[in-house]
Amino acid sequence: MSTQWQVAEVVGGVPENDTARTIRLRVGGLMGHLAGQHIDVRLTAEDGYTAIRSYSLASASVDEHLEITVDELPDGEVSPYLVRDLAVGDRLEIRGPVGGWFVWRPGNGKRVQLIGGGSGVVPLMSMIRAHEASTNESPFRLLYSLKSPDSSLYSEELRRLDRESDKLMVDYVYTRSAPEGWPGTPGRLTSDTLLRKIFPAEENPDVFICGQTVFVETVADWLVVAGYPVESIKTERFGGTGGIQ
Repeated sequence: MSTQWQVAEVVGGVPENDTARTIRLRVGGLMGHLAGQHIDVRLTAEDGYTAIRSYSLASASVDEHLEITVDELPDGEVSPYLVRDLAVGDRLEIRGPVGGWFVWRPGNGKRVQLIGGGSGVVPLMSMIRAHEASTNESPFRLLYSLKSPDSSLYSEELRRLDRESDKLMVDYVYTRSAPEGWPGTPGRLTSDTLLRKIFPAEENPDVFICGQTVFVETVADWLVVAGYPVESIKTERFGGTGGIQ
């Protein structure tokens, strides 16, 4: 981990949907990162004005490369540039990777329940990729709550892993519109739906929840009421005061 600002070169970019993009960076001298960590990105305008934003890492890198996935905010200062204008060969100032609590380590032998709302799936994807790349055989399960199929991140990779991986199960909740043929009606996540789509409390999973503040706090409260130990629940939240997705 570095607490100093350093230069990262943009070496790739892949659109995830109409408003989100995964950006691949190379940082000289970096020796990997923990699944679930984040970096700070600093942009400086010609007049000297600076803006700093934190972005979760999506990669399971063990070398000089990092990946972040940025979801464009309509009134954002930084995200529209990163999603629309940043090009291969450009350079960014970054700090990190940062974080040692909301992380998954391959030496953890417990089963893991991941719960992501919208772009909160990004650090969870880092954990999934690190798990898939490791020899750890503990079961992983992801519950991904999103507005519509079009808003999904990593859609093809998650479908492939759900189909082919012996270590991962993926469940979805669609809050506004669902894929054709989807059983049930789209709607906001409820406690009953949550508990039907995750490892039960008696299996004692480690739980990682990430999303907007209200989503994270609501889901964590439901889990505690349902008997999941507080110490097994780790949360990470970002911006916004919108309701449960």
